[in-house]
Amino acid sequence: MTVAQFRSPSMASPPAYPDLLALARNPSADARERLLLGVVALCDARPPTGELSPVLGEIFLTLARRAERDVRKILSERLADADWAPPALINVLALDEIEIARPILAASPILQDDDLLRILVEATLEHQIEIARRPYLGGRVADAIIERGDPATLTALAFNRTAEISLEGIRRLVEQSRRVAALRGPLTRHPRLTTQLAEQMYEWVGVALRQSICARFQVDDRKLAPLVEQAVHDARSQCAPATPANDPDRDEMERRLVAKLQAAGQLRAGYLIRSVRERRLGLFVHALSTLGGFTVAEVREAMSARSPEALYYACASVGVDRAVYPALLVEIRLLNDGLPGDAGERVWLRGALSPTSAARSFRALIKGEAAAV
Repeated sequence: MTVAQFRSPSMASPPAYPDLLALARNPSADARERLLLGVVALCDARPPTGELSPVLGEIFLTLARRAERDVRKILSERLADADWAPPALINVLALDEIEIARPILAASPILQDDDLLRILVEATLEHQIEIARRPYLGGRVADAIIERGDPATLTALAFNRTAEISLEGIRRLVEQSRRVAALRGPLTRHPRLTTQLAEQMYEWVGVALRQSICARFQVDDRKLAPLVEQAVHDARSQCAPATPANDPDRDEMERRLVAKLQAAGQLRAGYLIRSVRERRLGLFVHALSTLGGFTVAEVREAMSARSPEALYYACASVGVDRAVYPALLVEIRLLNDGLPGDAGERVWLRGALSPTSAARSFRALIKGEAAAV
């Protein structure tokens, strides 16, 4: 018998409670089918308000304990939103296999914090993740999830915008994001993230999330500069060297790859960020050269300059947002022996610049550097 057949109405009105109890105690297949149809009819009709009849509670619980998987799944779906369902039955279904338990864990108003805390201890990781996703999850349960420290459950909780997570809980999630990269994205968008915690995250998130932090919290790059520079110093001593720049074969391979991307219309400013994050500085050089119409020599000169100004203008001319540039610069320096240097002003703080003006400024600076030499 299929689930679709289970759901087909065959009774004009719900059967009487004693009849259902007798069916629940009858092990025959025909009795189980009739019992299921009767229980579904009762779910559709909804029992009267007030205390649930003990007989009805026994019927539901007996069915859940003895029924086949498809029967329990239908019960879970039908009772997920019911505020009159027997608590014992709801707790049995919540500890069933995850496909049966999921609707109950997600929505049942019968489950209280103590029930959810018990399930966190007794059930599988999949059950724990569903609890972490539960709308308007209570603070006690959120704290218990954070205390357990499982990455998958923490990530589900970080995505849950309605969970009652305390400021201390958010602080602990931010600290966990040092080791659990999946936490970083949802935390940067979490409504309870504070400016102070966002500035802490700025040190270890990637370029795109730094842009998100800057946009949301209006972070002052000059304020974060000492933290970022310290991160550069700390990482430089641990960072493995990037691909050598004097490898002609690799350089030619990277040039061809960029040319293919350009020909296919797939070369975008975002590829610059991606290439740096993948520690492929040669790809960054060729991509920036191609996107901006600069020579490779000009781009390399900007990357070895005493000031990051020329490189900023080159990046701005191809669409790299000025809010992203400081973080991108940090990662480039890690791969490029600390270059470009830190001389001069942080011109990206002056305001927006059109691509045409940025390209003109880049060429003027590079030409001036060449004349000075």
